[in-house]
Amino acid sequence: MALQVIVGAGPVGTATAKLLAERGEQVRIVTRSGGGPEHPAIERVAADATDAERLSKLAAGAVALYNCANPLYHRWLTDWPPLAGALLAAAESSGAVLAIAGNLYGYGPVDGPITEATPLAATHPKLKLRADMWRDALAAHEAGRIRTTEVRASDYIEANSIFSFVLAEPLRAGRRAFVPAALDVPHSWTSITDVARTLVTVAADERALGKAWPVPTNPALTVREIATRFTEVVGAPAPKLTGLPYPVLWAAGLFDPMAKELRTTRYQFVKPFVLDSTITERTFGLAPIDLDEALRAIP
Repeated sequence: MALQVIVGAGPVGTATAKLLAERGEQVRIVTRSGGGPEHPAIERVAADATDAERLSKLAAGAVALYNCANPLYHRWLTDWPPLAGALLAAAESSGAVLAIAGNLYGYGPVDGPITEATPLAATHPKLKLRADMWRDALAAHEAGRIRTTEVRASDYIEANSIFSFVLAEPLRAGRRAFVPAALDVPHSWTSITDVARTLVTVAADERALGKAWPVPTNPALTVREIATRFTEVVGAPAPKLTGLPYPVLWAAGLFDPMAKELRTTRYQFVKPFVLDSTITERTFGLAPIDLDEALRAIP
């Protein structure tokens, strides 16, 4: 039973902690509040993860240190740098593998499916930040200071995405959903279950180190297609959808910081944004969970 330390108790951190605990591992989950899932094998610790010295002590003896943190998007530029720095320091001092739950923002706008060979080409400061975090971790890895790997997922199905925030509740209730996205453009949707499974797998496999891996993800669906599939799965009426034009989204951003941030990532929803996870599936023998199972898990 090895010690595994997780920073962050959001959807990914919680899923990862539960998965490790159920496998018989000793789990320590670190958050500011001391929250997290309840399980006999999970120790919940209240600590500021930006405190490199404190985090290093908490990671001492761990085989893996998981970055599952998720600062509010409009605070990325202020909250991520000290947190990422502390994680690097803790990984170096402890010798634990730094396993990072990443996303696709670092690629910026793309032409064609995103694969392991797609360059990190984002130029917007908030998008480039995630790319730079990986570059910093990889540089430390190549210098022999740490061991690291990253998994990259598209928008989550079950939480923290346009689907869970904007679509799920009105569709379940049979109401019209107003969507700040094109309705008929293919888009990849990743299950949090698959993020956790991939993260745990790569953290324990030497083949994964020094590389970033696309999380196994079901074939892309348009907003209209996934909305229809969701209503069929939960037994709700056929979806009623209205795509919001960009001027409406822009105006909403004057009053809502999260709506304002959606302007930055709108490119992901106005042209195909597709993740190809073939390399991860072939290398580690993983496959995405059944889409209907993921849709049923939406609160």
